[in-house]
Parts: sequence; structure tokens; C-alpha cells
Amino acid sequence: MELTGKIEFDHAGRKDLYEYVERHGDVKADQARDALHMEPREFGHHAAILKRDGVLTETAAGHLRIAYEEAAEEEYEEDDVEFTIRQARQEDIQGLVGAIRAAVENGKYVVAESVADLLDHEEVLLRHNELESRIFFVACVDNDVVGWVHLAHPEMEKLSHTAELTLGVLEEYRGHGIGSHLLQRGLEWANSQGHEKIYNSVPSTNENAIEFLKGHDFEEEARRRDHYKIDGEYVDEVMMEIDLG
Repeated sequence: MELTGKIEFDHAGRKDLYEYVERHGDVKADQARDALHMEPREFGHHAAILKRDGVLTETAAGHLRIAYEEAAEEEYEEDDVEFTIRQARQEDIQGLVGAIRAAVENGKYVVAESVADLLDHEEVLLRHNELESRIFFVACVDNDVVGWVHLAHPEMEKLSHTAELTLGVLEEYRGHGIGSHLLQRGLEWANSQGHEKIYNSVPSTNENAIEFLKGHDFEEEARRRDHYKIDGEYVDEVMMEIDLG
């Protein structure tokens, strides 16, 4: 089951269990049961139904997680660099945050910085609740995260056709097609979820990102003058957009 739109629950206990797992990202089953004050039989019943319906999944270690449907891993080799692109998992979160911070340390990708701050604060990778959903795909070299694409979208019906994207690759791995493959994976996923317009906002000083996006059919839709103040200088925000409809 792919998590799209608002999830409907036919029992308060199942809703409580889902929301607990969603808030924490990865929890031991007995931890969730104790926190929700459920009897073992009741808890097992609700967990079994949520797993059956593809809403939750259980790891080999007995941990519960949100069950975004995982696509197959894809392996690539470009210019003697071998890398894999796959959906990010909860255990990737530290490597992902580190990769984002390293890729944007020059202050030219403010939205991505805020994503790293949010992950660091929440310690939860996936989100799917009444307000928002988010998902990440990562590029890995020897199991180390070297790039990412992130999509977040509001669950408001009036905005449900849109999503915001961030994308980045560690400097030492740029120029090998990793960013292009990540972007393709992200846009394919967005299209499969019914999103029609994808946005990516960057400071106007990030000329490489703007050139990259334009080379992949993004267009400048809007510009907010002097929206950022970077190193004491006012900088425009450039909103790039691609129409998938």
C-alpha cells in the first residue's frame, strides 16, 4: 500500500498506534504497547491489522515503522563511480543529515538547511499525518549517503497537487550523474502520487543549482527580492518549478 492522502482509521486504538509510530519513526513494539497502555492481545490485534493493510511494517528486530512502499534499489556506474539509489530508511538519518549539512555548508541552499535542522530535531525520517508527508531517496557509495532527494507535501486538499523538493550531492561526488538520477527518482515518485507541480527554492547566488534545474526542465516561476540575508548581504529567493501534469 502506498500512503497517499489522508489515512482513515476505523478504530481509535489503531489510530493511536499509528500516530505514536509516526511521531517516533522507529519504535519497539513493547515500547509502543506500554506507552499506549494497551493489553498485549489488543495491541497485537491492532498492529496486525495495520501491517495487513500496509500502513505499518515491522523490522526483523521487531520494531514498528511507517510503511511507505519501497521501490527496488537501482545500481549505477558513471565514470568508475558505483552508487545505489534507494528509498531512505530510518537508520540512514544520521548519515543523511550529515550529507545535507556538508553539501550546503556554503549557505546557498537555505531550504535544505532547514530540512537538516528539522530532521536533527525530530529524529524521524518519514512523515505522513494530517498536516504533512515527506519522503527521502538517497544515493549511497559503499553504504555511505552521498546525496539525497527529499519531497514534502501538505495534506491540505487545495495544495495536495504540489510538493516541495530538495536535492543535493556531496561536492566530491558531483559530475557523475548522481544528482540527475536522484532527481529522476524523486520526480517519478511524485508523479506516481499524483503531484502535478514540484517546487525547489534556492538563493539567487546558487547559480549552479539554478543551471542544473533549468537543464532538467525546471523554470523560474517567481522571485522574492532580498528574501535572504547571507553573510550580511541581501539575496533573492528563486522559486523553480516543473509541471508534471
